[in-house]
Amino acid sequence: MHWEATKMAAPMAWGGLVLTLFGRPRSFLSVSGKVAVRIRSRCKSGRNVLQLHRRGIFKDIFPEGGDLPRLLESGPQTVYCGFDPTADSLHVGNLLALIGLLHFQRAGHRVLVLLGGATARLGDPSGRSSEREAVSANTVQENARGIQEGILGVFHNHRLCFCNDAEAANLGSLSILNNWSWYKEKEVVGFLDTVGRHFRMATMLSRHSVQSRLKSSEGMNLTEFTYQMFQAYDFYYLNQHHNCRIQLGGTDQLGNMISGYEFIHKVTGQDVFGIMVPLVTSSSGDKLGKTAGNAVWLNRNKTSPFELYQYFVRQPDSNIERYLKLFTFIPLAEIESIMDIHRNDPGKRNAQKRLAAEVTKLVHGKEGLETAKRCTRALYHSSMDALETMSDEELQELFKEAPFSENLLEPGTTVLDLCRKASAIPDGPRGYQMITDGGIWINHRQVTKPEQVLILGQHILTNGLSLLRVGKKNYHIVKWLNLAE
Repeated sequence: MHWEATKMAAPMAWGGLVLTLFGRPRSFLSVSGKVAVRIRSRCKSGRNVLQLHRRGIFKDIFPEGGDLPRLLESGPQTVYCGFDPTADSLHVGNLLALIGLLHFQRAGHRVLVLLGGATARLGDPSGRSSEREAVSANTVQENARGIQEGILGVFHNHRLCFCNDAEAANLGSLSILNNWSWYKEKEVVGFLDTVGRHFRMATMLSRHSVQSRLKSSEGMNLTEFTYQMFQAYDFYYLNQHHNCRIQLGGTDQLGNMISGYEFIHKVTGQDVFGIMVPLVTSSSGDKLGKTAGNAVWLNRNKTSPFELYQYFVRQPDSNIERYLKLFTFIPLAEIESIMDIHRNDPGKRNAQKRLAAEVTKLVHGKEGLETAKRCTRALYHSSMDALETMSDEELQELFKEAPFSENLLEPGTTVLDLCRKASAIPDGPRGYQMITDGGIWINHRQVTKPEQVLILGQHILTNGLSLLRVGKKNYHIVKWLNLAE
């Protein structure tokens, strides 16, 4: 299966090399933990190491005390991070892993994104209290397309919005692979014979993800139990075919990472490494993601730029400094300045607005950020100018629960006619009374005269739209089709 990414110069091939941005490699100088001080003293660009360490992006390294710093200093390396396409979009809970990969790419290293077209059908038990719902092969592949589109968009926006020409030229390569491309040819007995014999039951049973599920009332099925073996083999495959020695993942992936390390070391004698990014949680401590039912998605068709922007604008003060360090590329000195200004007048939420702008620009680009700002002005500041410059798509995203209708504008159409065409008021005297009682707003202006003929520029915007509000929250969008006639 082949398709093209919008705004991308390179073609994408399913199951193989998808996108490559070539550039002159630089050293990657960003790890955390006890090795940070040693790295700082040994690397040419110790400031960058300290900066990323202080950001808290990389929480832990496995194995601790290994030669990862030396490996990274020796030249460009290949790092991978995997995402199982159990939905058709990644969410904010996955964003930090993508940002970790971007920091690798910014330092000139080769980045592999692995889509689990095969492993998504098994179900990763890590961090879950119950079994995942089964997903069909066709659904998994459709989901993978959606996730790939979102990932390519993030890397594309990063290159355009957060890199100058010199930095863009030095970015490492990006490739997107699908593990279905190597599992589809595997024969079960042969796989168990060559791979399964290297895994020990006692070790597999000792993993936290396994122990927590075995103690639950639901237990764990065999398919989930073998997941760690498949993820370990993925790492091995990438190691052998792409010279990949570094895996990036959330802290809940430690057990799977250790399985990969042990398998590769047994089979090849080579040392590989795992780097863990912290899991992002809500203010209540819940892991952000679709499992918790609080997902904020990265793809626009599931969460609009406005919704993403507002999610970060509404973050409590207690999260802001940490999130600025984790989710943006703003220098630490500038973050300190932002926080100083914020503490002097927290009511203005300037720090939240900067955070929201940076994240929205990374996920949806400059146009997405402008959309979010227009929607914010239109909804919260009752801006007529913002309403008039909004597209149909933006209006429907902003008022996603609002009925949308298209109507022909006839001479003498009144406020009452508009309300009835939109099915916004009851028929008869009661609907008429709602208008005279002041319960109707058109384009953020209250109307009280049912027989008022609609005026272009007031009741009908120059983009041919009327935004009708009944009461406090019930919106209707009407598009007039024949204004130009």
